[in-house]
Amino acid sequence: MIISIASGKGGTGKTTVATNLAASIGSGVQLLDCDVEEPNAHLFLKHEFTDLSEITTPVPQVDENECTYCGKCGEICQFKAIAVVGKTIMTFPELCHSCGGCLQVCPEKAITEKGRLLGILQRGHCNGLGFIHGKLRVGEAMSPPLIKKVRIAAQPDKLTIIDAPPGTSCPVIASIKGADFVLLVTEPTPFGLHDLKLAVGAVSILNIPCGLVINRAGLGDGRVHEYAQKENLPILMEIPFDRRIAEAYSRGELIIESMPEWKSSFRQLYQRIIDFTD
Repeated sequence: MIISIASGKGGTGKTTVATNLAASIGSGVQLLDCDVEEPNAHLFLKHEFTDLSEITTPVPQVDENECTYCGKCGEICQFKAIAVVGKTIMTFPELCHSCGGCLQVCPEKAITEKGRLLGILQRGHCNGLGFIHGKLRVGEAMSPPLIKKVRIAAQPDKLTIIDAPPGTSCPVIASIKGADFVLLVTEPTPFGLHDLKLAVGAVSILNIPCGLVINRAGLGDGRVHEYAQKENLPILMEIPFDRRIAEAYSRGELIIESMPEWKSSFRQLYQRIIDFTD
C-alpha cells in the first residue's frame, strides 16, 4: 500500500504527519521523502544512512563530425533543448526532458546520450523503519526525475509512506501518482483553505481517494470544516494548536516521542485509512 502525504501549501505540518505516522506503525514501513528540494524528514527520524548514489538523467551529446545540420532534432524537441543555427548545433541540457526523441529522428545517428547530474539518493534505516530520500543538486530545476528515482528505489512489498513536496505542481503529481490513498494536511486558516481546494482538485483529477488531517486545530475559523463537509472529504485526524507540539518540533523530536499518548492517535489514523480504502 502507498500512502502519500500532501498539502496545497508549505508549513502545514505535512512532514510532521508523515514522520509520526511512519514511526507509530514501526517495522515493515518505509518512508520516502520526495520533497527533494528541501528534504527534512531525516531530521526527525535520525536514520543511519547506509548508502548514497548519484542520480543522473540522459541528455543529448552531438558528434559534429557526423551531423549534417538538417535540424530535425530541433524540430521534434518541444522544450527547445537542442537547436541548429547555421552550421552550429547547440544543446541546453537544463531544458532537456530526456525523452530521447532527438536520437530517434537523427538520420545520421550523430546524437548519443550522456548523463547530467540531478542530485543524490540516500537510503537508511532506524528501528526497522526504512527511509529513502533525494537531494536535488543546487541550481537544478528538474525535480520530478529525481522523485521518480526515489519511488523506484522503494521496496514494493512494504507499506510505503511518501512525504510529498508542497503545492500542486509537477513534483507533487510525481509524488502522489499511483498512490492508493492521499492524506491531505491543512490548517484552519484562509490560506490553508485556499490551497486545500487546489490540492483536492489535483487529487480528484488523478481519481485517488483522499482524507484530511487538520493541523493547528483551534486556530482560525471553521471554514475548512465546512468545506470538508460540503465536498464529502473525511477528516481523519485533528492535531491541536499546542505549544508543546511546536516545542517538540523545534527540537527535532517526534510528537509520539515527546508526548507518547499520541502514538495511539497516529495508529488510529492509519487504521482509518485502511478502513477507508477497503
